[in-house]
Amino acid sequence: MTASRIGDYLDHIRQAAADAIAFVEGLSKEEFLEDRRTQQAVVVSLIIMGEASTKLMDQYPDFIASHSQIPWRSMRGMRNRIAHGYFDINLEVVWDTIQRALPDLLERLPVDPA
Repeated sequence: MTASRIGDYLDHIRQAAADAIAFVEGLSKEEFLEDRRTQQAVVVSLIIMGEASTKLMDQYPDFIASHSQIPWRSMRGMRNRIAHGYFDINLEVVWDTIQRALPDLLERLPVDPA
């Protein structure tokens, strides 16, 4: 039996969310919308979060069910929208996600995977 990777996946989500928030620190929305480098960095962070969420959902359904307050499907869905519609990314939604959803996620994300 292989060891659980839940803690690793949660750490990936936590780090990527913290990175995305840090990447826009000190920027206004308008500055973000004009800063392609920061946009790219944030998008990669959102992809990482979605990939880790997908792994958790696929491999640990009981854990997901016991932590239903976390928007696992939303993270996976955002990753899918980015990956499959890259040229149509709505940066307004990305900005709102960074400003509202990610700080809330970091507060609610389980620290101990048990």
